[in-house]
Amino acid sequence: MKEKELLLKYLPINSVDQVMNWIIENNVHLKIAKKRSSKFGDYRPPIKNPYHRISINHDQNPYAFLVTFVHELAHLVVWVKHKNKVSPHGSEWKSEFRNLMEIILHKDIFPDDIREVLLVSIINSKASSSSDLKLIRVLKKYDNKPSGTYLEDIPEDAIFQIENGRTFKKGIKRRTRYLCSSVQNNRQYLFHPLTPIKPI
Repeated sequence: MKEKELLLKYLPINSVDQVMNWIIENNVHLKIAKKRSSKFGDYRPPIKNPYHRISINHDQNPYAFLVTFVHELAHLVVWVKHKNKVSPHGSEWKSEFRNLMEIILHKDIFPDDIREVLLVSIINSKASSSSDLKLIRVLKKYDNKPSGTYLEDIPEDAIFQIENGRTFKKGIKRRTRYLCSSVQNNRQYLFHPLTPIKPI
């Protein structure tokens, strides 16, 4: 089956049958998307198309890919039950995400360190996986490419460059993100602590 062979490229092997079942049961069109800096995946309801669409960024490691898929699948389940009548990441979504994760957390899929963090994370899941720093840190340990340097690794006032070549000065941390100033125009921007950067 072509679909299963495709899933084997992106998912932990022990999760493929469960994900395949979810795709079939929920009439999901799964799209493998190019890297998007703003999100790991997304869900589109069957309004313009006769199927639910879930897209996942191709550049995630298998465990991160699976967590992202379950995150988006929870949106699907909430949409089927409530349409647009509830908050996108409200109590209904948190409950469905927790229920779906519990199905796979008790199978031999995740390494112990990821499983332990997920068991805590699903008690009160974040709207975005990237907002859960403990989860994203443990998932990044399994990336194939070297992790490099992240914004949180450098001191305040340090100068750094991001992927597109723009240069910034690291500022103070406001709640969950760092307020940084552009060296070019002095405008201020908020950056995720785990933004990949090049120190200058």
